[in-house]
Amino acid sequence: MNRTKATEDAQAEAPASWGLVECALPGGLLTAVITWELTRPAADRDDLLSRIVNCVVFLLVVAYLLIRVRRRAARELREVKAVARAAQEVLIRTLPPRLDGLALSARQLSASRGADVGGDLYEVVATAYGVRVVIGDVRGHGLPAIGAVAAVLGSFREAAHDEAGLDGVLRRLDRAHQRHLRELARQEPPAAGGQEPDSLSGEEFVTVLLLEIGADAEVRALNCGHPWPYRLGRGAARLASGEPLPPLGAFPLPADLLPYQCGPLRPGEALFLHTDGAEDARDSAGRFFALEEALAQAAAGPPLSPAAVVRQVHAALLRHTGGRITDDMALLVLRNDRPPVGDSSRVPAQPGGPGLCCTWVSAREPTTHAPGPG
Repeated sequence: MNRTKATEDAQAEAPASWGLVECALPGGLLTAVITWELTRPAADRDDLLSRIVNCVVFLLVVAYLLIRVRRRAARELREVKAVARAAQEVLIRTLPPRLDGLALSARQLSASRGADVGGDLYEVVATAYGVRVVIGDVRGHGLPAIGAVAAVLGSFREAAHDEAGLDGVLRRLDRAHQRHLRELARQEPPAAGGQEPDSLSGEEFVTVLLLEIGADAEVRALNCGHPWPYRLGRGAARLASGEPLPPLGAFPLPADLLPYQCGPLRPGEALFLHTDGAEDARDSAGRFFALEEALAQAAAGPPLSPAAVVRQVHAALLRHTGGRITDDMALLVLRNDRPPVGDSSRVPAQPGGPGLCCTWVSAREPTTHAPGPG
């Protein structure tokens, strides 16, 4: 037998209502008993003593009942948190420490108290076209943004394996986000005059950065309004400085999507990906967090450890803000642990966009080959 939403809502509200009754009834009885015992005329000293004893007994009984109610509420809260934590882990999966020759580490901070997942998203998958990475930031944070996060991540996990180029992956993400917006529009009440609400007005958008690290360690990227990552090696520097595309949902994607050719990720180098909450974090005086400086310090001592970089930047962020996080943040580090590819095992660049490709001949000197005509 199917349960209606009204039945589920009534059952969900019943424990809370019964809890109020359990608290109010003993409290009201205790108040009445104490008022009666202390205000009625006293016959003798022993009678006054018995009244005090009666008040203490009633007080202990009420305290016991209130403790039972509190313990039950705490148990239900633990169960709800366990279910929420399991759902969050399904949505933002824990990344493996190593994937296809890359060392990984990630951490997410939610601005919503009690939540591990907010409006930020990330995922790393190994595909036939190379390791593909997505990181994004949904407008807003907390529970209202989780629907968009689920739509984008679900689409990426399929498209990353199905699409030969990053442009195809990005178009799939855009279509998934548009479907999510249309579903939101259908859930909104009709506007004045009976018109359908317009949730596709550009107010709901998501910034997305797509990366592809091919078998030749060449990095390709498509950026829709997201902060560019940093390359960590001898210091910290932006991976690219090109003008990004508009965020998904703000404007239609252009007809031609050409990925940026960001050069090779050399052995031992790492990429630091983040959402804008890290750069926009402020202290009590309104000063922005110096992310590049913190990255340079975290990457100063070899060997460069992704887990150590994430841990140090996270600690520096908390020190800078005094623990007051006002926006969701996602931090992700990928280090290239692949051995250099020699002439005998040269691997062609994977599809993902035109441009230069870099093939390692030795551990010391890379040779760059321009693509042939056509």
